[in-house]
Amino acid sequence: MNIAVNTRLLLAGRLEGIGWFTHEILRRWVCAHPEHTFYFLFDRKPDPAFIFADNVRPVVLFPPTRHPWLWYWFFEWSVPRFLKRHAVDLFVSTDGWLPLHATDAAGRPIPCVDVIHDLSFEHNTAYVKRVHSRYYRRFFPRFARRADLLFTVSDFSRRDIAARYGVPAERIEVVYNAAVAAYQPVPEAAKAAVRASLTGGCPYFIYVGSIHKRKNVWRMLQAFDRFKAETGLPHRFVLVGTPMWRDRRMEKAYASLTCARDIVWAGRVEPDTLNAWVAAAEAMVYVSEFEGFGIPIVEAFAAETAVITSSVTSMPEVGGDAACYVNPYDVASIGAGMARVAGDAAYRADLIARGRLQREKFSWDGSARRFDEAIARWMAAKR
Repeated sequence: MNIAVNTRLLLAGRLEGIGWFTHEILRRWVCAHPEHTFYFLFDRKPDPAFIFADNVRPVVLFPPTRHPWLWYWFFEWSVPRFLKRHAVDLFVSTDGWLPLHATDAAGRPIPCVDVIHDLSFEHNTAYVKRVHSRYYRRFFPRFARRADLLFTVSDFSRRDIAARYGVPAERIEVVYNAAVAAYQPVPEAAKAAVRASLTGGCPYFIYVGSIHKRKNVWRMLQAFDRFKAETGLPHRFVLVGTPMWRDRRMEKAYASLTCARDIVWAGRVEPDTLNAWVAAAEAMVYVSEFEGFGIPIVEAFAAETAVITSSVTSMPEVGGDAACYVNPYDVASIGAGMARVAGDAAYRADLIARGRLQREKFSWDGSARRFDEAIARWMAAKR
């Protein structure tokens, strides 16, 4: 069988949440099926590391997808033309986009498998560029209904997609994210070395994720300032991530901090290094307003670090009973969570112990297997 896969988010050195899902699921899937030919469709020259097996054929299609007009060109012109010319039997997309009108040489619609990770753009349009928001809200309902088989990454997102787009919930398969293999516990001596180099030996909280409005960074900063003023503890706050959007609220919050010298802006950090940073932290602080999953929660569990996270959307599903939950819209609640985790060693140890159990629910091997099995069931039912 010839299978074409949208792999435009496999970007060397720039894998984010959806990129990691694409990387980890596809790496296992193509190796499990040497009998199939997989066409990986890129929008720029791919890194050879993403050609996971001998049955993968990399293809670069024009144009690079950097704007909604180019998204439309890529998926409604370039991809359908390729699919028809190469007798593709199945199209798979791991980032939500589909070619709505792709057909084979006989004019029959090409079967499509799609993964829609979340509908954050439907819940708060202010957190997405206006031109992007218009595109998402126009096309994603159509993508969801066009998919012959639809996946998402949490039961929360499954219910959300079903309710908003009218897709029966039983038609949506859940395949969880997981932590990449780099995330592991590290020895105490290694943790001490990280603290010495990163924060001058001080304990610290860590945030990992894009610097984006939806991630609630401005309230995290205010909460940390409040925590410092109320507790007098020596903690610092390390923020790891790439700026995705200018956030004036964050800039204003940072400018007003009394503890600004205790903030460490780290930018992007590679997983091998980041694992040690997460493991050495007193807690992961991940209090987004909206998440379809929240991979850093599971990464913290894997590194055996306590987690402070939001009590909304998918985060309680991912965190289970292993996280300290706070109201992401309440600075006092976030600050209180920081104070509780930092000030109560027994509570922090209990969270870490519970995290060891909760992390067993999430593995890339298990998720790839569920992905493969769901596709196999659907294809068998078609015959």
